[in-house]
Amino acid sequence: MITHALNGTTLEAFWASLCFLLAAVAVMPIITSVSDILGRKIPLYASFIVLITGSIVFANANSMNILILGRVLQGLGGGGIDVLGEVILADITSLKERPLYLGLFSIPMAAGAICGPIVGAALAEKASWRWIGWINLPFGVTGFLLFLFFLRLKPIKNTLAFKISRLDWTGMVLFLTGSTLFALPLSWAGALYPWTSYKTLVPFIIGFIVLIFLGFYEARPVQPVFPYRIFKNRTATCTLVGSFMHGAVLNGGLLYLLLFFQATFQNTPFRSAIEVLPICVFLVIFSVFGAVSVEVLRKYKLLTIAAWPCLTIGFGLFALWKPGVSDGMKYGPQVMAGVGLGILFTICTFPMNASQHVDDAGLAIGIMVSFRMFGSMIGLAIGSTVFHSVFEQRIARLGQLPFELAILHDVREAVGFIPSLRKINHSLPAYDAVIESYRVSFMAVFLALTGMGVIGFIFSFFIKELSLENDEVGRQGFEGN
Repeated sequence: MITHALNGTTLEAFWASLCFLLAAVAVMPIITSVSDILGRKIPLYASFIVLITGSIVFANANSMNILILGRVLQGLGGGGIDVLGEVILADITSLKERPLYLGLFSIPMAAGAICGPIVGAALAEKASWRWIGWINLPFGVTGFLLFLFFLRLKPIKNTLAFKISRLDWTGMVLFLTGSTLFALPLSWAGALYPWTSYKTLVPFIIGFIVLIFLGFYEARPVQPVFPYRIFKNRTATCTLVGSFMHGAVLNGGLLYLLLFFQATFQNTPFRSAIEVLPICVFLVIFSVFGAVSVEVLRKYKLLTIAAWPCLTIGFGLFALWKPGVSDGMKYGPQVMAGVGLGILFTICTFPMNASQHVDDAGLAIGIMVSFRMFGSMIGLAIGSTVFHSVFEQRIARLGQLPFELAILHDVREAVGFIPSLRKINHSLPAYDAVIESYRVSFMAVFLALTGMGVIGFIFSFFIKELSLENDEVGRQGFEGN
């Protein structure tokens, strides 16, 4: 819709859909490291300003290039706010009291999973897509003012020059370069360029090499972006793997669920957002439940292990959906998946913090959130690759398509064409076969995400049950503590 309104190309549409997440992934570990050295407040305030600016640019865009710029700024600002919110919560609470506060904190965060798809779809369908940008302004300005007047953290008592000298500039550049080059080819492989194309293989290989080099390089800086001490603990490492897989399934799953309902069940975007309410509602409920359970039981391992099968089985059952499926089969698996996703949304924080020194609590959580967001990007990229690869094979088997459907021979148009499926004559030859091609392609995506859930489940067994009875607060806690 937006691409058509601004006369954009397929390539521009690709960048518009991906640039927000790419910017958020790139900024999260960097801004966490910067805030650990300079202090949390300046990076947090800067993130709000960048988000507000990006929202204004997006809402006023008159070309795809300007819209992409707005999305990049929104990603940089939103990513910074997202990660620093959890980092600051870890700073100002002790490990002993954190479950209660994390339960409260998760309510507005997880509620975005409900409101986001519904509000976005409603605005795009009933009003104007520009309101997707404008709606951020009152929330952004309010949040900025609340933090400005009420956030009181202990300052880091060093000169600005000394702090800047300790920043890991090389590590930041290596991560930005490596993560971008590694993730982008996964996103366009099969959609824009074939896997065998040099445009896919060259950046993918270079990005992988840069990330490997970053791993070795991070032993050198005084305060690296990714300190070795965070990863030396088995519990922390397994938690990071789980967070990565959780992010991949969470974001990839919600996106492809919405697309599935539009393509296979012929729902409008707004109706699709309503149809995925079960998974979103139970995600919110059980994100709070997970934190409260740890507050009561003072243990997290068994709950973590139990969450993964719920997530995995739920997504596996999505692959069985067909037109005409019963409501129980349509919504029951969503409930299961929402239970698993919700519990893991909050509970991963506890083994991550319990395995670290109190002064590393904020940094550790920032790295964990970065892994979750990087997993989100990889999950979307893998989903895109799987979908387009399967869809291309299925469409090729159908031979010549009617004029109204012929555009689908170009696999790059498959996702963008989904809204048009409802408007085409359903009695056209090959129409039902095209819908089945979409269904099978989404089924492959859900099975790929199920496999990622299995990996998270396996790693959860290696997490240790560590004590949460620690009353210490980090060095950037509330002033007066």
